[in-house]
Amino acid sequence: MTTSATPIEENLPPTMQRVRIYVWEVPVRLTHWVTFGMLLVLTVTGSYMADPFLFAPGQDTMRQVRFVHMIAAYVFVASGILRTYWLFKGNQFSRWSAFIPTNRRHLRELISQTQFYVFLRRDLPGILGHNALASGTYTVVFFLFLLQTITGFTLVGLHGTEPWATLFGWVPAVMFGEQGVRLIHHLLMWAIIAFAIHHVYSAVLVDHIERNGLMSSIFTGSKFVARWRVIEARDGGIALDALVRKQDVEESRAEALATALRSEE
Repeated sequence: MTTSATPIEENLPPTMQRVRIYVWEVPVRLTHWVTFGMLLVLTVTGSYMADPFLFAPGQDTMRQVRFVHMIAAYVFVASGILRTYWLFKGNQFSRWSAFIPTNRRHLRELISQTQFYVFLRRDLPGILGHNALASGTYTVVFFLFLLQTITGFTLVGLHGTEPWATLFGWVPAVMFGEQGVRLIHHLLMWAIIAFAIHHVYSAVLVDHIERNGLMSSIFTGSKFVARWRVIEARDGGIALDALVRKQDVEESRAEALATALRSEE
């Protein structure tokens, strides 16, 4: 587990002090933004391929758009492979166990989080990483990404392009033919866009309520959380707080040593 923290509010009681918790590791942040960028490119180029706009449709233009679409698709898949790998190698906030409910507390949190979003509950469950509702949603979205990838490469294979024609030649038979594949691919795009809109909304809302640097954490990797929240959080606890305190002491000693060395100079 990779976690680092330092106190930033020295005048408050120890339990009320906010500490910097390293939540999102570099691969998580990298794949998040690469996925976002590639989805944006794929949406624009895919929409153009389905219904050419802005420029007069022509063979050269369409070929270039398809080329950009395919490059974005390859990068998107590479990002997905890295994120999947990190489900098994990442810290406690990014591993597969953070996405799949494994105990009753997870399930209770799922209900509580749902009640919050439908205005039946005022307070949020204590969580440092993904809450149970978000985790379940991301699991569904990962499946949609996989299905979108399969249908996309199936459409490429319909033109005889290998290896996609061989790998996904069976897909039209289970998706009501070529037009069925196209329709599902198109509908998935709108489902992903709808998720993205809600994702941004919920992130801004929770960041405003918790005021722990949620929005900035996807850039820096760190959240700023009161120590008592670290202890009470489902994915925190006494062990994480003990690690925080240990690192606080180590960083204080290192800072004192650096100050002493500068004074000697």
